[in-house]
Amino acid sequence: MHVLVIGGNRFVGRLLGWRLLAAGHAVTLLNRGRLPDPFGDRVERLVADRTTRDLEDRLAHRRFDACVDLAAYTGDDGQRIAALLAGRVRHHVMVSTGQVYLVREGCPRPAREEDYDGPVMARPSDPQDLADWEYGIGKRDCEDALAAAARAGFPATRVRMPMVNGELDYFRRLEAYAWRLLDGGPVLLPDGGTHRVRHVHGSEVARFLAGILGREGTFGQAYNLAQEETPTLAELVGRLAEILGSRSPLVAIPEARIREAGLDPLRLSPFSGRWMSFLDPSRAAAQLGFRHLPLDACLGRIAASFLAHTPPEPPAGYADRRRELELARAQA
Repeated sequence: MHVLVIGGNRFVGRLLGWRLLAAGHAVTLLNRGRLPDPFGDRVERLVADRTTRDLEDRLAHRRFDACVDLAAYTGDDGQRIAALLAGRVRHHVMVSTGQVYLVREGCPRPAREEDYDGPVMARPSDPQDLADWEYGIGKRDCEDALAAAARAGFPATRVRMPMVNGELDYFRRLEAYAWRLLDGGPVLLPDGGTHRVRHVHGSEVARFLAGILGREGTFGQAYNLAQEETPTLAELVGRLAEILGSRSPLVAIPEARIREAGLDPLRLSPFSGRWMSFLDPSRAAAQLGFRHLPLDACLGRIAASFLAHTPPEPPAGYADRRRELELARAQA
């Protein structure tokens, strides 16, 4: 196939690009060209800002067997790409997010695909919530545009994901725990990390996306992707500690006390925020045979990569590590 990948120059996009090339597909990347990619002369590159006329100019009269859109965030993004590629792509796959459920009133946990419909939350006044709410609403608008286009015959599939972990995560979320586990000091878990988490590994996303292309039975459908295991956050960090050989104690502490100490709970524990979707992947398993790698295997890959290629500087928030340790001693 000839596959257009919109985005494609970091994290899941890189993993997907290599999978497509290894399978013998021709790949065209379309992005703003601000970040390098590792593919050399193996791919065609189109430089475009999709929010401008660049999109139409670069894709005019082009035809593709499939398109994977990793960078669609608004209703306008969905409408424009569907109008532009109508009749000129055999399968379009939009990568969405579990936050389309989180902005719903009374969102169930875990959220299934049929839980998408329903009233959404009012626009929050708290600026800390606003960005996440706008992200979820924008993705819903994009999904709705593609779902409408699919009803009119556009071959679109939507794929929803929770938190994506992996060796190439440029947000460095799981890495925030790894740095703390390896320095030997206590690791603070807001409110004890008792909530259950269900994430997805970046390589598994890439594998699913590459495998779904051209499957007509998925047109007009939405699918959740997620690991099968549902550990608590404390259990997840504990398993990572075992893999890393760390004896750092995990310290439960009220989130309010962390804030009182002038620390940001999400800087020291990125998986403790309320905007953390929890998805049911049963549809992808039943209809498409998707099975996620075991969680320990994924954690092992991430840990091995981190130990072999430790970044020279720790992630944001680690600069306050001394204050975290003082708070841990006071808690004890």
